[in-house]
Amino acid sequence: MNKIFSNVVKTSIGLALIVAVSSCNNKTEPKTADSSSKALNTENAVNATGGIVYVNSDSLLTNYEYFKEIKSKFEGKSKTAESDLKDKGAAFQREVAAYQQAANTMSADQRAQTEQRLARKQQELQAYQQNAGSALQGEEAKENEKLYNKVAEYLKVHAKDKGYKMVLTYSKGNSAILFADESLDVTKEVIAGLNEAYKKDQK
Repeated sequence: MNKIFSNVVKTSIGLALIVAVSSCNNKTEPKTADSSSKALNTENAVNATGGIVYVNSDSLLTNYEYFKEIKSKFEGKSKTAESDLKDKGAAFQREVAAYQQAANTMSADQRAQTEQRLARKQQELQAYQQNAGSALQGEEAKENEKLYNKVAEYLKVHAKDKGYKMVLTYSKGNSAILFADESLDVTKEVIAGLNEAYKKDQK
C-alpha cells in the first residue's frame, strides 16, 4: 500500500508542478539591496529562460510536512490492516489444520459440511482482503487529490509573485529533464512556502 501511495503521489506532484502562469507583464518586483546573490542569480537565470524554473519532487515529498503527516498516517493504517489480515489468516489456517487432524474420525457428511464451511470462510477472507485494500486505496486517492490541490494552488500564487511562467518537476529516474542549471532550482523556496502555509492551516 505504501509503495502504491508513494508512486501515485509522485505522479500527482509531478502534474501539480507543471503549472503555466499567465502574468500581466514580464516584469518582476525589484530586489532589495540585502537580497542574496543566489536569489539574484536565480532571477537572472529565470529571466534568461523566459520564466521557467523547476522543483525536485523527491526533495519536496521528503520535506513537505503535510506529505510526511499523511504518509505516516497511511503507514499506520497499512500496518494495522496487514496485522488484522495476518490474524484472520492464521485463525483460518488453524481451523484447516484441526479439520485435517480430525478428518479420519468424521463421517462423509461431516467432512463435506466442514469442507464447505471452510471454503466459504476462505472466500470471505479473500473478499475481506480485497475490500480492505480497495477502501485504503480509495482513501489514499482522496488524500492525493488534496495534496495535488495544495501544491497547485500554492504554486499558482507563488509563481505569479516571482514572475515564473512555468514550474517544471524533476524526479530522479522519472523525468523528462535531462539537465537544468542549478540556478533554476527553486525547490527550497517552494518547500519553505508550502510548510509555512501548512503551519498557518494548522492554526
